[in-house]
Amino acid sequence: MSIDQTSQPVKPLRIAVLVSGSGSNLQVLIDAMQAGALPIEIVGVISNRDDAYAVTRAKDAGIEVAVLSHVESGKRMGIKTFEAHANEQLIAWQPDLIVLAGFMRVLSADFIDNAPAPMINLHPSLLPAYKGLDTHTRVLCSGEREHGCSIHVVTAELDAGQVLSQAVLPIRHTDTPDSLQKRVQVLEHHLLPWTILQIAIGGVSLTPSEQASSILPALPLRLLIDA
Repeated sequence: MSIDQTSQPVKPLRIAVLVSGSGSNLQVLIDAMQAGALPIEIVGVISNRDDAYAVTRAKDAGIEVAVLSHVESGKRMGIKTFEAHANEQLIAWQPDLIVLAGFMRVLSADFIDNAPAPMINLHPSLLPAYKGLDTHTRVLCSGEREHGCSIHVVTAELDAGQVLSQAVLPIRHTDTPDSLQKRVQVLEHHLLPWTILQIAIGGVSLTPSEQASSILPALPLRLLIDA
């Protein structure tokens, strides 16, 4: 899918990405950046796990990485220590946008409120439904007909910030939690770069009052993708 929707030069959006796992969404952003299909510069990646494959993806792309998983004694880093180091690193990188892509730690209100840039999160459900974990299993157990993923502004309340965009798919009667996870991941790989593009070109505002008082469409924006 082509995501280049503007022929006008757009100043690259400086992005920092927080990860915990394989980094498939990070790879989508790296590929789009390297191909010139997305006006971004990934200035750094922070991982709270030293075994996250996302770290390898970032290093292979020549992106600066900060792994904040353990303290010098070998103990797992507590959230306060993690946030202190992460905030210091983010201030040094000076991003325009912080993206949580498969990041699995709950951040404190103080960290979120004092971050040096707005923060968005990719969540595997159609928010406000199914906040939290195990969304694919919960959706199937509830007998829902639709599922998908959402990108929202990060706030102190878990998965409760303004929803910016969503991608939707119909649930098949043969779906399992694993098959649904794979299908939703396809949506994620489209929705994340598309949403970041909208932010970069001004099609989506991270300030709800600005979106509501302008000619911009009402949020959330929805994509229908065959997956």
